[in-house]
Amino acid sequence: MAGNDNWINSYLDAILDAGKAAIGGDRPSLLLRERGHFSPARYFVEEVITGYDETDLYKTWLRANAMRSPQERNTRLENMTWRIWNLARKKKEFEKEEACRMSKRLPETEKTRADATADMSEDLFEGEKGEDAGDPSVAYGDSTTGSSPKTSSIDKLYIVLISLHGLVRGENMELGRDSDTGGQVKYVVELAKALSSSPGVYRVDLLTRQILAPNFDRSYGEPAELLVSTSGKNSKQERGENSGAYIIRIPFGPKDKYLAKEQLWPFIQEFVDGALSHIVRMSKAIGEEIGFRHPVWPAVIHGHYASAGIAAALLSGALNLPMAFTGHFLGKDKLEGLLKQGRQTREQINMTYKIMCRIEAEELSLDASEIVIASTRQEIEEQWNLYDGFEVILARKLRARVKRGANCYGRFMPRMVIIPPGVEFGHIIHDFDMDGEEENPSPASEDPPIWSQIMRFFTNPRKPMILAVARPYPEKNITTLVKAFGECRPLRELANLTLIMGNREAISKMHNMSAAVLTSVLTLIDEYDLYGQVAYPKHHKHSEVPDIYRLAARTKGAFVNVAYFEQFGVTLIEAAMNGLPIIATKNGAPVEINQVLNNGLLVDPHDQNAIADALYKLLSDKQLWSRCRENGLKNIHQFSWPEHCKNYLSRILTLGPRSPAIGDREEQSNTPISRRKRIIVISVDSVSKEDLVRIIRNAIEVIRTQNMSDSTGFVLSTSLTISEIYSLLVPAGMLPTDFDAFICNSGSNIYYPSYSGETPNNSKITFALDQNHQSHIEYRWGGEGLRKYLVKWATSVVERKGRTERQIIFEDPEHSSTYCLAFRVVNPNHLPPLKELRKLMRIQSLRCNALYNHSATRLSVVPIHASRSQALRYLCIRWGIEVPNVAVLVGESGDSDYEELLGGLHRTIILKGEFNIPLNRIHTVRRYPLQDVVALDSSNIIGVEGYSTDDLKSALQQMSILTQ
Repeated sequence: MAGNDNWINSYLDAILDAGKAAIGGDRPSLLLRERGHFSPARYFVEEVITGYDETDLYKTWLRANAMRSPQERNTRLENMTWRIWNLARKKKEFEKEEACRMSKRLPETEKTRADATADMSEDLFEGEKGEDAGDPSVAYGDSTTGSSPKTSSIDKLYIVLISLHGLVRGENMELGRDSDTGGQVKYVVELAKALSSSPGVYRVDLLTRQILAPNFDRSYGEPAELLVSTSGKNSKQERGENSGAYIIRIPFGPKDKYLAKEQLWPFIQEFVDGALSHIVRMSKAIGEEIGFRHPVWPAVIHGHYASAGIAAALLSGALNLPMAFTGHFLGKDKLEGLLKQGRQTREQINMTYKIMCRIEAEELSLDASEIVIASTRQEIEEQWNLYDGFEVILARKLRARVKRGANCYGRFMPRMVIIPPGVEFGHIIHDFDMDGEEENPSPASEDPPIWSQIMRFFTNPRKPMILAVARPYPEKNITTLVKAFGECRPLRELANLTLIMGNREAISKMHNMSAAVLTSVLTLIDEYDLYGQVAYPKHHKHSEVPDIYRLAARTKGAFVNVAYFEQFGVTLIEAAMNGLPIIATKNGAPVEINQVLNNGLLVDPHDQNAIADALYKLLSDKQLWSRCRENGLKNIHQFSWPEHCKNYLSRILTLGPRSPAIGDREEQSNTPISRRKRIIVISVDSVSKEDLVRIIRNAIEVIRTQNMSDSTGFVLSTSLTISEIYSLLVPAGMLPTDFDAFICNSGSNIYYPSYSGETPNNSKITFALDQNHQSHIEYRWGGEGLRKYLVKWATSVVERKGRTERQIIFEDPEHSSTYCLAFRVVNPNHLPPLKELRKLMRIQSLRCNALYNHSATRLSVVPIHASRSQALRYLCIRWGIEVPNVAVLVGESGDSDYEELLGGLHRTIILKGEFNIPLNRIHTVRRYPLQDVVALDSSNIIGVEGYSTDDLKSALQQMSILTQ
């Protein structure tokens, strides 16, 4: 290597440049030209490491460069060379594997979508065909472009918003403290405030996580925080003490630990149980104030981001309430980007980001939502269109059919609605005229403190200020902006640059990726000798951000956002609101924002020359600057929170009213379950029928010997039908009336046993079907259309032996019911993985819940809100049972809804032992490991060896269901 020092130095100089650009994003084209001269080394480095987040390569280079010994330096450099070569090789392998996988899957998906679309095209009228082709409202829902929908009369609404991750509070938000506390936190807090101030809205609850961790402010541990007071809005006669907007913090997960969003998945059901309790309690309290003592249920449950989406879907199902969803940042889009980088395999990406949990949650949110709120048309057409559960063309066909009342054959897609985020206009201080000149100059002593903190960086603070507000992440492309500024002498002479990159202490204590970006920025400032021309303050308050915009406007500067891709870009709207023209990336939402505001220029974020040229043009052409400023201020009202809320509420009012079924006094007096203080649910489906009978008998015996039969009830939760349950219990000498309820057919039916006569001796046992539950789960049920499609699909699933094919799945009417379609499986070893069946149903827009049960010898398809877990929550709500007073007995494995039975505030007892039947491999396959979605180390989950009366008694005592 010693003889190749010149080549190595040239090569590693290129690596140094790549490190400065925070190795991991796309390289600007300048890397190929080395300031006007082609460099093979730079070209090779750019081609090799594009897309890699190997930020430590840059640190290694710095350490190597500091070595005094040439031999040690060359050794380190040689190691770097081999490492980069290995990265390039791995990237090629990943790309090849991914291309192979996609080449197999894409044709199948496209064919299935084409078939579904063809089904919807058979009997369209000619007018509808034309309407489909051009009307965006028919394509996927509604847009706020043009005139707003008329708002009908609004009653006093209760709205629930959910945003689970990050640090959420109403004042002094710590935006940028970590990757989870950013624009979404600000958005949901401001949305809650704005909605509460809208006519007809009585209360808004923003549900989030309670955080009691050390080193975090106590405010994040407060159970409730008032965001908007009702004083002055309405008289006390109209507004009760529960009105207004609140942050409600629900405890879930480890009490003394802050969790990143990737770590929240195992605790979602705990949040759902806590939220159920709050919503039921609050609905009754609001009903006492304005509902004539009838509960006032939420008009909508609105989930923000994937984790809150699945929580909202579960709450919507348990409460029978409409759901809305906003994705914010979609998992499939992130996955596609990471795969294109070629740095990690799917497995590695999933391990880091829990991306499969996130994508499945987004698919479930599509299944359950009535409305999906997007910020831009691009989000719908390019991002949501990646999902199995949404496809623009099919959505167009379905919308056309719905508009004329035609049969959709059980298919459904949520309505996609474009409502751009709003901005708080209360911060605007109109102290400039349209040319940016101060109307009433203030003394220097009255200037906001943040102004002096920024101005101290500049040699000439009077020059126009180029302002960027972005966290130090590679995808924000800050280094390219600094290079564009540093390499354009006319721009440096004309303007200053201010970088607001969140709050930080020591760079060494930051996350590796953020630290690398900041280090690169500081290195570039030094290389280009930009001291006195670039400001990069360490701290700022959230309340000071409007002042920073105003400072840039005072200097007749510009706001710049050159992220590689921008999901929406609220900062662009905030800049316009403060009279600041913009330079923005042409990738993503800024295109649509600028179409409305017309207040700046769009650029290719990879082209630093184009960035520099656009900035120089905007700042040097005073007429252009004034015109952009005027346009932004004139059109900004379209992004106001009142406008957002008007559009939002007009859509919410179109959702049909639904409400939970709560037993009245007469029903409760006739139903034993309503008088129970504790419930034991037996949901063991991985054992033989003989062992199940013994488990039931022993559990009942434990309760009887403790003299707790009056206060403790039993529920059997199973995939069996009610007739199969009867045939199981009666021959074993047990009475169905030993149970308060039976959850049958995988949660699609609930029965209550009783005697038909006056006394047990002269009566026969009857089973009353819970009709309220039936209407509760019928949401989006495909019925006969779904059945016909499944029968057709079943004929295509065959076992191949040589040249012969044998069908292995057959319709099973005997075990089917109105809301459960059963199919018999002849050979489970040839079943397709369950995830493939669910994918197929979603592509067809058939919203259902498919499960393999009975050791994968039976397939059950039930409504999306039907499951044994959801049925249990329904029972708790209907009969006033506290979820923590429920104990669920399960086996070591079970039917494919097994994982849903484990999480939550109820107590889970896992019965371990050889009596558990090993289940079919295909039956147990998941898109992600069980521990990704279930906290198996939770104090609410224990395991016990065996199921004897002593085993069950000890477990129930340990779970506080029985007293010691």
